[in-house]
Amino acid sequence: MSTAACEVEVVYAPPPPAAVFRRQVSLQAPATVAAAIAASGLLEAHPELGPAGQIAAGVFSRRTALDAPLAAGDRVEVYRPLRARRHGPPR
Repeated sequence: MSTAACEVEVVYAPPPPAAVFRRQVSLQAPATVAAAIAASGLLEAHPELGPAGQIAAGVFSRRTALDAPLAAGDRVEVYRPLRARRHGPPR
C-alpha cells in the first residue's frame, strides 16, 4: 500500500452570482473523494450543500461514490442539488 502524496483538485459551481470554488489539495494515498472534499474546506465555505455523506460528486464528469479512490491529477466535482421547478398549466 502506497503512502505517497496524491494531488487532486476539488471544484464546485454554486448558483450565480457566487464565484466557482476551486482548490488543489494534497492527500496521502489511498485518497478518497470524501477525503478530498473534507480537505478542501468546501463544506465549511458552502454549508448549503448539507451533510458530507449526502452530497453528490464525480470525477471528471462521471458520478462516483464518496468512498471511491482517487489518482493523482483527478478533478473532484461536487454537484448542486437539483431543485424541482413548478410548471404552469399546459398551453
